[in-house]
Amino acid sequence: MRLPIPLPRAALRLVFLLTAVAGLLIPAPAAPDHWLKEIDQLTANDATNPPPTGAVLFVGSSSIRLWKSVAQDFPDIPVINRGFGGSELADSVFYADRIVLPYHPRIVVLFAGTNDIWSGKSPEKVAADFKAFRTKLHAALPDTKLLFLSINYSPSRTRVQDAMRTANQLIAADCASDPRCTYVDVCTPMLDAHGQPQPVFFQEDMLHMNPAGYAIWTRVLTPLLQP
Repeated sequence: MRLPIPLPRAALRLVFLLTAVAGLLIPAPAAPDHWLKEIDQLTANDATNPPPTGAVLFVGSSSIRLWKSVAQDFPDIPVINRGFGGSELADSVFYADRIVLPYHPRIVVLFAGTNDIWSGKSPEKVAADFKAFRTKLHAALPDTKLLFLSINYSPSRTRVQDAMRTANQLIAADCASDPRCTYVDVCTPMLDAHGQPQPVFFQEDMLHMNPAGYAIWTRVLTPLLQP
């Protein structure tokens, strides 16, 4: 039997270095309780000044949190914004009891998944987390509609674009199995002729959207939010 040949020290140092660099490029997902302080801030006034029931509730990651003009973009529709941190789909599942279900929304608009893929989760895991959110929502609120905004390609994350595309396909198929769910493609209108995200829709970080990007989302969503 041939014994394994030990790696030279230089080669071992290279392996350790590459492993460390990979860890810097793909951050580990935050534990759900990482967002507890932010959730507390979002719900601080609910007891004394509760949001309207039957509203359209936006929930998910930073692209929802940073949508500061959402109330102005849908002036005739009561909306609630419960986007938080750089959260993942599992975080919205974890906190749904606090930032989704108590408001009895007419429609939930969910956007998350970009951080999930970037942190190393598989498309299958992302789709499973979406199904967990859908199941939890409809167990408590069976008549509430759920709109999932497609995972958005961004210029700063093109290397995981294939995984994002697969996750979108899996979630779209899951939505098709339930008439209360709609997969909303907000990604395609922001792509160029070669299928790449257009920088004109993004802030300088090439990750978060600017007003032009949110204008696309508004245009696509408006007919879907009508009573």
